[in-house]
Amino acid sequence: PNEITYNAAISACEKGGQWQLALNLLSLMPDAKVVPNEITYNAAISACEKGGQWQIALDLLSKMPDAMVVPNTISYNAAISACEKGGQWQIALDLLSLMPYARAIPNQITYSAAISACEKGGQWQLALDLLSKMPDAEVVPNEITYSAAISACEK
Repeated sequence: PNEITYNAAISACEKGGQWQLALNLLSLMPDAKVVPNEITYNAAISACEKGGQWQIALDLLSKMPDAMVVPNTISYNAAISACEKGGQWQIALDLLSLMPYARAIPNQITYSAAISACEKGGQWQLALDLLSKMPDAEVVPNEITYSAAISACEK
């Protein structure tokens, strides 16, 4: 097996809701002399996000630089989504604020997840603040973004 094989298997685990198996595969890679890349980590973080494991998703994100893998926008989006699903709006906003330092560019998915995190945390003012900052970040809100912001105002 090579990195493509592992990436495909971890992505399949993500899609099948098997976050434990995804982490197990990731942990087996060094013994198989296969180096994980950003695709590997992103799939594992997404698997944790889908499995409601926000702490593990954050742990994987934090371990990427030690593994000589640079987190990208997809990495942050998956981690922010994991925080959103776990009701961790403060951490989601912290991650969003860290993205420029990591040279990861927030996009519609990033903002939608962060706004949804604020909505779940009853933080409608912060949700609207994020929505208002999108043009400055050169990100155009979409239906999902507006829907999340409107939902935040309903709570």
